[in-house]
Amino acid sequence: MAKRKVEVFTAGCQVCEPTIKLVKDVACESCEVVIYDLNKGCDTNECREKAEEYGITRLPAVAVNGKLLECCKDGGVSEQALRSAGVGSS
Repeated sequence: MAKRKVEVFTAGCQVCEPTIKLVKDVACESCEVVIYDLNKGCDTNECREKAEEYGITRLPAVAVNGKLLECCKDGGVSEQALRSAGVGSS
């Protein structure tokens, strides 16, 4: 069973917390969930580079297997969008 990499990009604020919770609730054993707080950054600046690479213009945002979810381009993250990307299915 292949792992699914789910990257959550946040601003580390209360507005982003429900998205983090939703992703964690939907994720299954096949999902590797990584949370990136863009306000804090990361040691290697990988998180900011990935956000730029994925074309993230608003937070929170979620990418699955290196692809920004469509819902993150025009609105908020939804459970349906996560499931459509394979999150939560073993």
